[in-house]
Amino acid sequence: MKRVSLITGASRGVGKTLAAFLAGRGDDLVITARGAAGLAAAAGELETWGGRVVAIAGDVSDPTHQRRLVDAAAALGGLHLLVNNASILGPSPQPALADYPLETLEQVFAVNVLAPLGLLQHALPLLRQTRGMVVNVSSDAAVGGYAGWGGYGASKAALDLLSRTLANELHEAAVAVVSVDPGDMRTQMHQEAFPDEDIRDRPTPDVTLPFWAWLLGQPSMEVTGGRFQAQAEQWSLATGL
Repeated sequence: MKRVSLITGASRGVGKTLAAFLAGRGDDLVITARGAAGLAAAAGELETWGGRVVAIAGDVSDPTHQRRLVDAAAALGGLHLLVNNASILGPSPQPALADYPLETLEQVFAVNVLAPLGLLQHALPLLRQTRGMVVNVSSDAAVGGYAGWGGYGASKAALDLLSRTLANELHEAAVAVVSVDPGDMRTQMHQEAFPDEDIRDRPTPDVTLPFWAWLLGQPSMEVTGGRFQAQAEQWSLATGL
């Protein structure tokens, strides 16, 4: 049976790069992003690898959309890999926490923390069947305490703890959960974070491909619970359980 992977935020950046890697290794894909046009274009490119690609545009924080994505994976035969890549930055430039509008922070947490957990909850029956893996895409802002990055960073720190806790809770079910900091890259979100800077010196998301090839080639229960840096000299920051 072919592997089925579900990737959120797959129309550009890291999500699209990882989706192409997975399509190249033979996976069938379910992909999602908010923008329908960009998602359709990405799907067209991914289909050239010969696998099945189901593209469903929508808001990952919407439980109805989450169920549609999981149902699409089930229709393809199951789910082996869930990649929670979609996230939002929040205001740009990033405000100090003392001035951060709380209603906006609620939206950041809804997309960056609650959506990955909600999608996993819907997908868990399928992941149990395949002894699958969940990859939650984090950020160095989760650990940096950078001035002006408190809102986004707090959401990613929460996602890291969620990942580690789920890895413990799902260990007996042989469902692996890891978090990955992909590093600074030349992406639209990174440009939005630094609206007045030239970011052409940053690498493109392709720089993470050696890491993805390594991570997804490991026995999943040997890496579960880990937090990884895709561009670091030493990828593993925390050993598995």
